[in-house]
Parts: sequence; structure tokens; C-alpha cells
Amino acid sequence: PEHKIRIVSALQSHGEVVAMTGDGVNDAPALTQADVGVAMGIKGTEATKEAAEVVLADDNFATIERAVKEGRRIYDNIRKSVLFLLPTNGAQSLVILVAVLFGLTLPLQPVQVLWINMITAVTLSLALAYEKAEPDVMRRAPRDPKASILDGAYVRRILLVSLLIGGATILLFYVERAQGVPLAEAQTTAVTMLALGQLAYLFNCRFLDRSSLTLDVLRGNRVVWVSAATLLALQAVFVYAPFMHSWFDSAPIALAEWGKTLGLALVVFLLVEVIKWVGRRWTARDHVPALVERHDGQH
Repeated sequence: PEHKIRIVSALQSHGEVVAMTGDGVNDAPALTQADVGVAMGIKGTEATKEAAEVVLADDNFATIERAVKEGRRIYDNIRKSVLFLLPTNGAQSLVILVAVLFGLTLPLQPVQVLWINMITAVTLSLALAYEKAEPDVMRRAPRDPKASILDGAYVRRILLVSLLIGGATILLFYVERAQGVPLAEAQTTAVTMLALGQLAYLFNCRFLDRSSLTLDVLRGNRVVWVSAATLLALQAVFVYAPFMHSWFDSAPIALAEWGKTLGLALVVFLLVEVIKWVGRRWTARDHVPALVERHDGQH
């Protein structure tokens, strides 16, 4: 038992995260010392199971690998959800903030902000939880357990996407107003722009860093399509149902407005892919091995 504890402690002293497996009473101290103690569920003693954080119900070591893969998938999906939620809320805040700071007409009524938050919360926000593990999930180096869930690159992406979706909404609203479109119609167009912009960005978030300009973005998660269809149906009710006009101060918009919002949503999608591409290039540059100078002056 003392040798096992020394092995675990030696690895931990080098900054390693250590998982220890065992089934007997003599393994319990090492399981307690390890960052993750893994006990055998069939052959393991009760003392070992009590000392462990994880119990293998089938005593199969391959289950550990599957558990690591599932844990990485869940962690990825949490990051995807955060990456999706923060910019979409940031864009809504930006639209209101710009109008207030410059004393302009509000592109959104408070009740309309409530609407866009409500429909995205019950539709798009749930879709990313059902994403499957990405192809490279088990080829990645272990992450630093002390690292933040969002690194600097993701924070920059959140800020840029907030500016993209919010900027497109502001631009469309004030262009509509400059063309003499009634306030209710222009605000309805702005709400639609936010909804479709967030829908487009959802497909960007299906892959953390990998490009979404692939047919894979259309496959693998049926919940995304159910969420998208539900969002579009609810937004159509918001735009065309007379009782919604009374509740939310909305108004019917023409096909031209739908075309403008769809076009800008596509632009948002493509620009986010450019941001992801730059991020991949930047990361690749940071991980290029340094040249080692030999004693003869060559590299």
C-alpha cells in the first residue's frame, strides 16, 4: 500500500492528475490520495468503494475510457452553450445600450426583449446539450483543471459575435426607419434579425474550433433542427398573429424584410467562421515547436 501511495504522490508532485484503481482494502489509502479513486464494483470491497470517487459497475477498464470520453463531451457542450448564450445576450444588450447612449429610438421594446429571450431559451439554448462528442475529443491533450472554462480566444469570440449580431440588428433597424418604415414594423424586423442571427450562430457553435462550413454541421443532432423549426414557427406567430401585435407591439413584415434578415444572418455565420479560422491559425502558430540550435550552429 505504501508503494502505491508513493507512486501517486510522485506523479502529483509533477503536476499530473492521477486516477488510481483498486479492489482491496489495501488499495483504499492510494485511492484516497489520488485525484480520482476508481473502485471495482463487482470484486471491490466496501471499504474501497467508500474511498473511491468512481465505482466501475462492470469491473471493465474500457469503461474508464468511455467515461473520460463522455466527460469530455459534456464539458465541450457546456462550453458550447456558454459560447452561444453570452454573445446572444450581449447582442441584445448592445442594441439597447447604443440607442440609450446616443438618445436614439429604441430598436426593441422591453416586452420584445422578453420575447426574444423566451423563445431562444426554450428552443435554441437546449439544442447544444445533445451534441455528440467531436471526432478529435480523445486525441486532445488533457486540459489544465485550474483553467477557466473560457480562455482568452473564446472571450474575444464572444465580444466579436456580440458586436456582429447586435450591429446587424442596429443597422437593419435604422436603415428601415430611414426608409420610412413604421416603427412597429422596423422593431419587428429587428426582433426577427436577432432571432435569425442567433439561429445562424447556433450552427457556428456546433463545433468549438472546427469549421462549420461542412455537411457535418447539418447532421448528427436532430434536436438542432427541431429547435430551429420551433423558433421559426414561434417567430412567424410573433410577426403575423393579430393577438401578438396587441401583446408585443409587433406588426406584419414583408418578404423583403425576411430576405434582409436571412441575408444578414448568413453574413454573421460566415464572419464567425472567419473568426474561428483566425483562431485556429493563431493557435497553430503558438504551438509550432521552437527550432533548437545545435553546437555546430545549424538548426
